[in-house]
Amino acid sequence: QVHLVESGGGLVQAGGSLRLSCAASGSISSINAMGWYRQAPGKQRELVAVISSGGRTTYADSVKGRFTISADNTKNTVYLQMNSLKPEDTAIYYCNQGILLSSGYYPMDNWGKGTLVTVSS
Repeated sequence: QVHLVESGGGLVQAGGSLRLSCAASGSISSINAMGWYRQAPGKQRELVAVISSGGRTTYADSVKGRFTISADNTKNTVYLQMNSLKPEDTAIYYCNQGILLSSGYYPMDNWGKGTLVTVSS
């Protein structure tokens, strides 16, 4: 079992930056890929970015060029660097353990509790 804990959320003005962290503990060697999702009020949870254990990354079109996902294996932590933030990026951000295949990312039922990002206009 892998335990996930997010941090780094907060309030930022439009155009600003935040870096989210997702610390993993437990059976780290079992991780194939990690994803960041977000859920805005009244909306469905959406996939934002994914990184595989081999370093392959994918992004939602809405964040391409603004967000960067990375991993520090020495710290068992995945990061989401968010630049040029917009009010529509406001959401609770969750990290997730999953599997990245050529057909896409498949989330496992393993989620952190989330961290709130609020972008003011």
